Amino acid sequence: MPLDLDTRQRAMLLEMGVQVWLPGTDFGVQAAADASPVSAPPRPAANPAAPASPRPAAANLSSLAASLSPAVAASQSAGAANDLSQIHTLGWVALQQTAAECQACGLCAGRNHSTLGTLADGQTAKWLVVGDPPDEDEDAAGHAFAGDAGILLDNMLKAVGAARASADQPPPPGQDAALLANVTACRPPNGRNPQPAELAQCAAYLQRQIALAQPKVILAMGRFATQLLLAEHPEALAQPPGKQRGTVYRYRGIPVVVTYTPKALLRNSPDKGKAWADLCLAAEAAGRPA
Repeated sequence: MPLDLDTRQRAMLLEMGVQVWLPGTDFGVQAAADASPVSAPPRPAANPAAPASPRPAAANLSSLAASLSPAVAASQSAGAANDLSQIHTLGWVALQQTAAECQACGLCAGRNHSTLGTLADGQTAKWLVVGDPPDEDEDAAGHAFAGDAGILLDNMLKAVGAARASADQPPPPGQDAALLANVTACRPPNGRNPQPAELAQCAAYLQRQIALAQPKVILAMGRFATQLLLAEHPEALAQPPGKQRGTVYRYRGIPVVVTYTPKALLRNSPDKGKAWADLCLAAEAAGRPA
């Protein structure tokens, strides 16, 4: 079902570098090849001291998915510095404070700021956007999707009538709240890949965010976010990322749609048309009963 776009939404799509036509009731999407969605000062060179971590082999995805099942994610690692067994009882303020002080796994060694997003007490969010572990920009800002990638994501959400929301920043009137989160609340030390046990440990925070925010749809952006949120669909995890798109999955009964990360869209503008199709699918899924 196509979305009805007003002038503001079309402007947001142009910011993404996507052109939209509405002939009758059909719609098409095409990414402008020469689009420049974000104008920002040049970023500093990457830290040469942070070595690139190798990608896990595809054959390991099934075992990783099993380790990230909800039952395992709720388990507590032996010798953890603090007990996460009571996370399911915490409100937003206590949850954020616990994440900021957490030493339950090795990820805390790379943390300057926790990026765990919160809402105001009693507030819910129609959208939950989950990205990979925080990068250097997110760690410095203390929230998910910072920098140029965050600007693009904000424009993407505006195009479907949603806006980033937090405890200090409710969505503008008429826009649906979108809670932005990372699959882990801490940046891995030196930007390395998180270990399966660390992902499972930190999943307790994301599960509590989901319980409090009660989203109608979840957008999975990134390899590690997808591995966690598609843990109930091991057959999908065996597919390459491009093949995981176009399907509505479920995580604990909530619709999940896989799409490209904003960083990937900044590197490859033609994929913005596909990302728009993913947003339309997610918006449609959000209107269905879970």
